[in-house]
Amino acid sequence: MSPPCVLCFSSLLLCIFPIICPALHLPLKQFHTNPSPDPYQTLNHLVSSSLTRAHHLKNPQATNTPLFSHSYGGYSISLSFGTPPQTLPFIMDTGSDLVWFPCTHRYVCKNCSFSSSSKNNITSFIPKQSLTSKLVGCQNPKCSWIHHTNTTQCDECENSSTPQNCTQVCPPYFILYGSGITVGVALSETLNLGDITVPDFLVGCSIFSSRQPAGIAGFGRGLPSLPTQLKLHKFSYCLISRRFDDSSSSSTLILDSNSDFDKKTNGLTYTPFLKNPIVQGKEAFQVYYYIGLRKITVGGNHVKVPYKYLSPGNDGDGGTIVDSGSTFTFMAREIFEPVAEEFVKQVKNYSRARDVEVLTGLRPCFDVKGGEKPVKFPELRLHLKGGAEMALPLRNYFAAFGDGAACLTVVTDGGVGGGEGEVGDSGPSVILGSFQMQNYYVEYDLRNERLGLKQQLCI
Repeated sequence: MSPPCVLCFSSLLLCIFPIICPALHLPLKQFHTNPSPDPYQTLNHLVSSSLTRAHHLKNPQATNTPLFSHSYGGYSISLSFGTPPQTLPFIMDTGSDLVWFPCTHRYVCKNCSFSSSSKNNITSFIPKQSLTSKLVGCQNPKCSWIHHTNTTQCDECENSSTPQNCTQVCPPYFILYGSGITVGVALSETLNLGDITVPDFLVGCSIFSSRQPAGIAGFGRGLPSLPTQLKLHKFSYCLISRRFDDSSSSSTLILDSNSDFDKKTNGLTYTPFLKNPIVQGKEAFQVYYYIGLRKITVGGNHVKVPYKYLSPGNDGDGGTIVDSGSTFTFMAREIFEPVAEEFVKQVKNYSRARDVEVLTGLRPCFDVKGGEKPVKFPELRLHLKGGAEMALPLRNYFAAFGDGAACLTVVTDGGVGGGEGEVGDSGPSVILGSFQMQNYYVEYDLRNERLGLKQQLCI
């Protein structure tokens, strides 16, 4: 397996916000990192980060926005804030809804795991250098956006004799994510999109983070997310194949604020977004993009899975979400086990590589050195509501690496491959990750509440 990379958007953002603006096409270019040269260690890192993210997506902390460490295989955009503009990288995350950046000269990032993320080269936003930077007041409605609550944040104002003149600022946010935290304050700032300026954009000014060397651009369904604040009708992207790692190849992100109602994009099949479960103490569930997974087939055989795991319940348990921040797809054990068993049952030409399973944290793994060429495995197909299907290309669900081993790139909880990783039973049962979405055009049609899909080469 070639070294994973991080993709980044680099383009002049000409127009997104105005209603008269057409769709914006942004090229996706690679942002190189230097992971371990050991492919087993690299895969183990990807498994660990995918499980860590799954744990927090399934078990969000009350009143906190879910954010996660930037694992290899994520995607970043460059955005410019302030007057004059300051340009910074942001991780694009459909599993959260807050936009925040490293902030001030005193920004501290502890335990940042990338070799390229030393203290000296983390780009921070400097509010003092911007003429339009303002702290958000506690009585500003946007303060409740960042804290995910409708209750007032103005404790000092409530005890004041003149609450209408209260100058208390919005309380700091303290956000827990998979393996760390970020802490900061809410700013109202100008977002610069080429020739267009978007005033009073709510953005988080983080002064401390753990395991987070760049900011987050939340693309989820909440009020503070980038699509919501920009009033986008839809956004879409296409993820290039991992075989283009460390090359100059690029793909495209499209942001659209002027699409026609109910108009479908040619060639796409659609599945509706499901109603998000409303669970007290787990407001993050309302941010996710839920879709209906009807069944899973392996080699044409229907894998029997209890229905309660495929459909989100009123308690927030079960169902499937699409998440750009997860690398490998997560399946609850009750789904993963019969899927893995079906692969083992059908694969007759290759022997199990159990030593590789222990090293990588993935299973099942097979020794393909002396077997059939080219390497063949049963097809993995996801059948979605509305008639959409994902017949995954082999490279999207099996990774070949090292000295002739191939592993299923789906993870679950409870110690896969001999490792540790209890994710928990609550929350979504399936988290569809970016590795499985390679060479898929994916459209989030927000206006019509549906997800569009089409398999294609993304270059």
